[in-house]
Amino acid sequence: MRFSIRTPSRFTLMETGLLGLSLALPLGLLVLPDAASGQDRPFTSMEIARDDADACRVPKPPMDLAETAYLRNGYRAILRILIAEEALASETCICLLGNFTWDQALGALPRFQTSDNPRLPFKVLDLYAQADALEAQVVEACAK
Repeated sequence: MRFSIRTPSRFTLMETGLLGLSLALPLGLLVLPDAASGQDRPFTSMEIARDDADACRVPKPPMDLAETAYLRNGYRAILRILIAEEALASETCICLLGNFTWDQALGALPRFQTSDNPRLPFKVLDLYAQADALEAQVVEACAK
């Protein structure tokens, strides 16, 4: 079988590809960090460190608190409201998050309930707005 000078054979292309891979793979492995060298590996250091302001931020509610995210978000807003109201009433600027439980948010539902529909007992956006306003008042009072 004769090959043209202008058209390389498949075997030559395959050899070229294998040669390229055999050179590129070890070079690529040299670039990857490893635990022994003390370098951070990608995707293991993606977590953002919490600052002092986040330490007092009401966390996401547990999944078993309510069956839908809408309800859980509402209870989170209610807990934010309860904490901010207590901070304003006691005129304290310390984090009160540890003094409150999710059960207190559940117990406060009648106060914030706007509907008899068990799947939509409150308006979450209104609760967010109320919580934001109260937290702003706390920040303002503590800045004085």
